Amino acid sequence: MHQQAALVTGGATRLGRYFSEALADAGYNIAIHVNRSREEAEEVASGIRAKGRECEILPCDFLSDEPGDLIQAAKQRFPGLNLLLNSASAYEPAPIAETELAMLETQFRVNMFTPLLLTRHFAEAVQEGQVINIIDNKVAYHQYPYAAYLLSKKSLAEMTRMAALEFAPRIRINGIAPGVVLPASQRTSDYIEWRIEGIPLKRQGAPDHLVQSLHYLLNNSFVAGQILFVDGGESINLEGRHSENYSL
Repeated sequence: MHQQAALVTGGATRLGRYFSEALADAGYNIAIHVNRSREEAEEVASGIRAKGRECEILPCDFLSDEPGDLIQAAKQRFPGLNLLLNSASAYEPAPIAETELAMLETQFRVNMFTPLLLTRHFAEAVQEGQVINIIDNKVAYHQYPYAAYLLSKKSLAEMTRMAALEFAPRIRINGIAPGVVLPASQRTSDYIEWRIEGIPLKRQGAPDHLVQSLHYLLNNSFVAGQILFVDGGESINLEGRHSENYSL
């Protein structure tokens, strides 16, 4: 029997790093996909190996390389590969009025086309397994200032549901949609407080909340095709305007 292993795209930085380390703690050997974050990947890999797990860094540029080659490399290095976690993401804000074709192509290539193709090749390479897509709680909204990014993530959410049907029961596919958990470094404290005001639970999330969600999806074998929103209820805060709150 081969030791179970996971391929984590974007697994060296931000949320991807937390997922890589959590999966190592859960007994997985880890294949870390990397593009430009080689130094960070070496640091994460060193920590994972210190835990007694094997770790391999696999380079792939989602804008030019073939996704199938990444799956093949991960499977060759770790024959027990049984989990694909799509965490890599491209983000560039712009409303539709300022969106160019190149921006659309980049956002969709990284955020939707590559996860779809990785899922396809993963399903070809393994007998059984799981795919978990990291989405964004913004898919609950129509925030046009993030048009290309958000449309690509909405498409990823729909692909998650569609693929869950196509590849069941052999491959179980779900998604996690984080809210205010690990804001970009340029976000000010005032901005974060303003965001928290719109969260029913009135607090910011932590990476551990997402790790708990990861474990839930890994261990509950009767969950498929679901997008688990981990956002303190922010995405359901859509009361809208009506006569009773008109004067507020």
